Amino acid sequence: MIKVGEYNLLRVKKEADFGVYLEGVDQEILLPTRFVPDGTRVGDELEVFLYHDSENRLIATTQRPFGIAGDIVLLKTVSVTNQGAFLDWGLMKDLFVASSQQLTRMAPGQEYLVKIYIDEMTGRLAATEKLDRYLSNENLTVQEKDQVNLVVYRRTDIGYVVIINNLHTGILHHNELFRSIEIGDKLTGFIRQIKGDKIDVILGKPGFNRVEDESEKILRLLQENDGYLPYHDKSSPEEIQEFFGMSKKTFKMTIGSLYKQRKIVFTQTGIKAEENV
Repeated sequence: MIKVGEYNLLRVKKEADFGVYLEGVDQEILLPTRFVPDGTRVGDELEVFLYHDSENRLIATTQRPFGIAGDIVLLKTVSVTNQGAFLDWGLMKDLFVASSQQLTRMAPGQEYLVKIYIDEMTGRLAATEKLDRYLSNENLTVQEKDQVNLVVYRRTDIGYVVIINNLHTGILHHNELFRSIEIGDKLTGFIRQIKGDKIDVILGKPGFNRVEDESEKILRLLQENDGYLPYHDKSSPEEIQEFFGMSKKTFKMTIGSLYKQRKIVFTQTGIKAEENV
């Protein structure tokens, strides 16, 4: 079964002057010459992305778009017509957003957060700015401590609304954020807390995995600074955030773990790598 708007592994059925034809369920699908990998032969299997061209023919490409069907991505407007706008999504054929699917009239050169979907009437891939109808916390597919993919949706007084796994929404609170982020950024985080239909998320990984990641960062910074850093558990949260990009709580957990592993030692003025003592 082939899936439009997704990657498919298809076998080369025959060669032609203008490309190769791939085996579909009930049709042959053209992969134009410019996208055929060197050395391709009949019988080879190729991973291709499937979409419809301007003449509504199903076509394959080895190009990789910025998103596939179901993804929520930040895309730039290429051109605008009375019927809608066209977005650059990494393929030769731009992605269409009908005027009825725009929150405000799109402008050329601007970026917009959109969901890629398959239009039920035409079967073609399209995009929409109207994301809320695709997002719900009524039936959750995640639980606390799950690692998740996040897309920054919009800013609020308490933090940022983020889209979780393209399905749900959560809050990344300002006091849990130790780096600058922008609308449309793709991030990795985990579920900190679920209360009813309210979800709080944090960037990074849960538990000891998160500490291990920060441990590598501190060890790298020690190596880059001759094995010594003038920071310790009495340093201010602001100093730690500015230099390490992490909260003081995470910093203390991490240096505690490194000390127990005998990778660092504490001094009166900071921390040293064990081999530099």
